[in-house]
Amino acid sequence: MSKDAVAKRYATALFELTKEQNQLEQVENELRAIKKAMKENPELISLLKSPKFSAEKKKGIINEIFSSASTLVVNTIMLLSDRHRVNEITDVVDEYIELANVNRGIAEATVYSTRPLTANESAAISSAFAQKVGRVSLNIENIIDTNLLGGVKVRIGNKIFDGSLRGKLDRLERNLIS
Repeated sequence: MSKDAVAKRYATALFELTKEQNQLEQVENELRAIKKAMKENPELISLLKSPKFSAEKKKGIINEIFSSASTLVVNTIMLLSDRHRVNEITDVVDEYIELANVNRGIAEATVYSTRPLTANESAAISSAFAQKVGRVSLNIENIIDTNLLGGVKVRIGNKIFDGSLRGKLDRLERNLIS
């Protein structure tokens, strides 16, 4: 089974359980924190993959590290550890977030700009681009890109909307050459 299919299966199971128990938002926040912790501490995955520790020792480590997380999240991580799928924790988190976003009609977006966006600019971008991808609103992550000359570049899933000055100049150049 492919890595994506495995992550989707675990995320769907977790999503259905949290939906039944009305814990969607709480679990999503916990999973985002876990993903951040995994990215900031790659040695954590190495520790959980290490054959030096028994399954029981790994469960103790998981319980200790993620003691503030809900039982559903901790049990999911333990299950992934038991099944030697620790590498896929962040993929499961991403799939879960996508399922929760679809449920709420939200899409994750990355907006590249030359400066931090104001609240009004974020709201305007959200309302304009959410309709283009068939969602109600966008959850925007703003990244400052000093290579942009002006404007913004919006990435939603695998779609990129390039309204940057650099993108416009590149398109103009291609039109002039052809």
